[in-house]
Amino acid sequence: MESATENNKIYYTYDQIHNIVAKMIPKITVFQPDVILAIGGGGFIPARMIRSYFANLPILAVSMEAYNNNNEVNKEAIIHQWFDEKTTYGALVRNGRVLIVDEIDDTRLTLSKCIAELNKHQPSAIGIAVIHNKNKQKCYTIPDNITYIAGETINDNWINYPWETTCEVDEI
Repeated sequence: MESATENNKIYYTYDQIHNIVAKMIPKITVFQPDVILAIGGGGFIPARMIRSYFANLPILAVSMEAYNNNNEVNKEAIIHQWFDEKTTYGALVRNGRVLIVDEIDDTRLTLSKCIAELNKHQPSAIGIAVIHNKNKQKCYTIPDNITYIAGETINDNWINYPWETTCEVDEI
């Protein structure tokens, strides 16, 4: 099933995203994460899809923003919410294997900020899993000791994920 294109935007369905995630699972299995760190809002649903393949793998949620209200890239990613290392799942980060999940690696601004903050908690290993990697110049190079998994590498088009699209709802 091909994605739909409209006005230079590419639209993906949930089935397409599920298929991309399924292709990523063997590499994620090799990484052997102890905990998933989902970057919201785009990383929440892919993180939950990944978790379906791993029994009892906990998900930590953080909220970060790299774009302003006009869909322009900020100079720096903003952290709105971070996890607490004193919680049961947060404690898994220190000396643990953490898989950062986001929907897209566009400028890499969000990922770079997330890695920097995560390193303060001293995980033993960091992995990154993104549904899409945009084939373009990035503002940050991922260190060699970080596992990087991209479901697909795509051109630099605007992507609309199924959880971002609105639809008309019939009255009840």
